Amino acid sequence: MLEPSRIAAIADELLVADRERSVVPLITARNPGMGVDDAYAVQKLWADRRAASGARRVGRKIGLTSKVMQVATGITEPDYGVIFDDMVVESGASVEFDRFSNVRIEVELAFVLAKPLSGPNVTIFDVLDATAHVVPALEILNSHVEMPGRTIVDTISDNAAMGAMVIGGRPVKVDQVDLRWVSALLHRNQVIEESGVAAAVLGHPAMGVAWLANKLAQHDQSLEAGEIILAGSFTRPMWVERGDTVHADYRELGTVSCRFE
Repeated sequence: MLEPSRIAAIADELLVADRERSVVPLITARNPGMGVDDAYAVQKLWADRRAASGARRVGRKIGLTSKVMQVATGITEPDYGVIFDDMVVESGASVEFDRFSNVRIEVELAFVLAKPLSGPNVTIFDVLDATAHVVPALEILNSHVEMPGRTIVDTISDNAAMGAMVIGGRPVKVDQVDLRWVSALLHRNQVIEESGVAAAVLGHPAMGVAWLANKLAQHDQSLEAGEIILAGSFTRPMWVERGDTVHADYRELGTVSCRFE
């Protein structure tokens, strides 16, 4: 593990980057030997300091849930980050493009919990029982670490590249639809750029939530009732630019959209 003082310095550097909307050099290149546990320690301290400044934690995000993304990053399990209240955007909103760095969009399902989930032995059935409803969502990725050469350790430190989420569409109970077969078409400026099916997330999107509850238990944390859990993308990240309109059609679950100004 890195020294606590070094973990604190990295967390502070990322807080400044978030505030100033800037990008920092690769963290791993400047901290040889830094590992995943160090990265989560940085992320937790970063999140604690955000909470101390008045931000309210409303949920978690899960990343790297598809095989293609795991192969691309060289990691064999997902990662996670924290969602704060100022990261939640309603469908149809105009989003400030300059609020983010390296802006990309992913298509996901969000689980809203009615009951807490505490690992280490949470199953998919526990997740389904604890879920109030599932709703379509877009994740806006926001990377404060330079992209070339970036590793999973850099990404986890940077709150798993969580920027914001756009939530909309039609909430459904878990027994109203086969969540594995929820599909979406992702448009940018009226052109379909990506499409996917939710089963790409570990075979079932609820599996990501179970993984998260069990992983958090290793760090003496758990999921609380009322939290929103972004369960992982079932499309590749799509780059967006200022002026782009993004629209995701989830068929019977409705649509989610936003415009970057």
